Amino acid sequence: MTSNQEEQDYIDFQQYWSILKRRWLPITIIFASVFGLSTVLTLTQKPIYEAEGKLRLDKNNSLSSLTGVAEKVGEISGVTNLSNPLETEAEIIRSNPLVEKVISDLALKDKEGKPLRIESFLKPLKVKSVKGTDVLQISYNGQKPEEAARVINTLMDIYLKNNIENNRKQATAARVFLDQQLPQVEKQVAKAEADVRLFKDKYQVVALDEEAKVGVASIKGLSDDITRAQSELAAANSRSEALQGQLKLNAQQAVALSTLSQTPGVQQVLTEYQKVQDQLAVERSRLTDEHPTITNLLKKTEALKKQLQGRVAENLGDSLGNSTGNSIEDSQSLSEKNLQIGELKQTLTADLVRAEVEKLASVNRLNILEKSLEIYKGRLGAIPKLEEKQRGLERKLLVAQSTYQQLLKQLQEVRVIENQNVGNARVVSLALVPDKPISPKVPLNLALGVFLGILLGAGTALVLEAMDKSLKTLDETKRLLDYPLLGAIPLVDKKVNADGNFEQPELSVLNDPYSPVSASFEMLQTNLGLSISDKTLKVIAISSSIPGEGKSFVSANLAVAMAQLGKRVLLIDADMRRSRQHEVWQIPNLKGLANVLTNQTELRYATQEALVTLEVLTAGTTPPNPLALLDSQKMADLVQKVSEEYDFVIIDAPPLTAVADPLTIGKYADGMLLVVRPGVGTRETVSTAKSLLEQAGQRVLGMVVNGVTTQHGYGGYYYSKGYYGNRNKDEQLSSISTSKDS
Repeated sequence: MTSNQEEQDYIDFQQYWSILKRRWLPITIIFASVFGLSTVLTLTQKPIYEAEGKLRLDKNNSLSSLTGVAEKVGEISGVTNLSNPLETEAEIIRSNPLVEKVISDLALKDKEGKPLRIESFLKPLKVKSVKGTDVLQISYNGQKPEEAARVINTLMDIYLKNNIENNRKQATAARVFLDQQLPQVEKQVAKAEADVRLFKDKYQVVALDEEAKVGVASIKGLSDDITRAQSELAAANSRSEALQGQLKLNAQQAVALSTLSQTPGVQQVLTEYQKVQDQLAVERSRLTDEHPTITNLLKKTEALKKQLQGRVAENLGDSLGNSTGNSIEDSQSLSEKNLQIGELKQTLTADLVRAEVEKLASVNRLNILEKSLEIYKGRLGAIPKLEEKQRGLERKLLVAQSTYQQLLKQLQEVRVIENQNVGNARVVSLALVPDKPISPKVPLNLALGVFLGILLGAGTALVLEAMDKSLKTLDETKRLLDYPLLGAIPLVDKKVNADGNFEQPELSVLNDPYSPVSASFEMLQTNLGLSISDKTLKVIAISSSIPGEGKSFVSANLAVAMAQLGKRVLLIDADMRRSRQHEVWQIPNLKGLANVLTNQTELRYATQEALVTLEVLTAGTTPPNPLALLDSQKMADLVQKVSEEYDFVIIDAPPLTAVADPLTIGKYADGMLLVVRPGVGTRETVSTAKSLLEQAGQRVLGMVVNGVTTQHGYGGYYYSKGYYGNRNKDEQLSSISTSKDS
């Protein structure tokens, strides 16, 4: 994850430019193909003409608001909030019936002479709304300009007629609906009126509001009257009780005595009775009770008494007469005190009677007032329910009347509008015959061809680059390995020899000492001297991740560079499976390292002098098991011996990912030098080589990047031929890049 992030951080425009330069061939091919194809298609395309017309749509026409109880007639509106009325009308314009009518009226034919199909007609037809307006723009593309204009005008005309016809159908449907609904609504009005009338008759309702006001006022007046009546009753009770206390009579007795005192028959008998009693009293004063006169007077007294009782009973009733009789009988003075009362007592008795009468009248009046109050309260309590019921009935009546009036009015309007030519659309602009084609647009198509060619070419280059897993740049190599960069070897050119053939200068340092390659090996030699500070560097093993990265080339030229400094150098070819040094130096390979390790020959007979201070030990005869020879004490002793005899020992080891030999050889060397070549080594192989070195604990001096160019992102001063190139300019022939180890 960290590695990928680091790679992304290093991507820049220069890297993309390097990719484009490396992939120039596929980019050129794709660009030429796309641009050529676009040019051919543009120049061979038949001209297309576009005719355009515009319609304005109104939401409402004169048919709107015909029915308030049903869907509005002649109104353009959506069923849902997401609906767009203009898009709906656009789909109607593109509908099959209208298209078929246009095809039929204009007799449109296809290339085979058959009637044009609906699908073929709809392809060049475009219907869209003008943003921010209620205008629909209708356009049609065709190879004949006159035909394109006729198609648009005919389509708009058919649409307008269809719109008017639809509105008429809606008006007719509205009229039929109103004719059906009007009688039903009229019956509802009559029923509602009858319900209101029956309600008022049943509950004797005239005006409940006024009745409530009057009832409240009446209750208040009755409450006041009741209060006064209660006061009068209390006053009458007080007078009655006071008079009864003075007369020592109750109210019934006072009424009876008042009646008897004013009755002539009772008073006559009472007077006669009193006279006989007086006479009896006189006679007893001189006669005995047995005397006939006394006896007659007693009998007469008894007879008058009975007669008095009879008269009292006749006037007051038996009960009162009995009680009065008893009173007379109990008291000798009853006839004088009770049956014959004085004027004052008679006045008091009359007052008592009047008080009792007032009391009785007050009680009766109070009862009547209380009953009236209860009646008014009951009526007022029922008024809210009556009002609620009355409002419900009146509301139904009002709704029925309103609906009836509305339907009646709408029916009259529908009958007027049903025969009118009314639509929601009108033509804003008719289609004119176009004078210029809209297609092909030559400059635009060619520019588009150029753009697509560049885009596809660059995209193809990036895809090829992504598919190519090889290392591309010097920076990528450094980030991946994280080893010190000790040298960057430029790509070696092939040169033409005297025979006219290309030759491969394997020993560039020796054959062309003033070349950039020679300068790069001088820089490598210097950096190697600085790579180790704790001990002298004498034995160097050189390897690569895979074959073909130039490890043998680097080994040979590095040996030459060191030998040119006067150092005694031994170059050992330890790649026994695919030896290369005998081919580089063009020397025999009959005896070499394998022969020395198997004791077939001695070292001094196996080495061959290449330069005055440079000797080469080739691989020799290929053994059946090279690893066994390399991982032996004989090999360790050999390396120890030559390190003492020579100033530098350079070992050309096999590739790391091919065999295990280089890891064994690395044990004898002071350090390993890893050769990497962009375009040959891949991320996987280089990463594997690094892992092998780390697992084996090898001491890696650094890396040498071989075969670099400006495309690999290297800009060393010695890479440019400007520094050494002018010295022997005539000897530089045309060349092509190559330098690899076979």
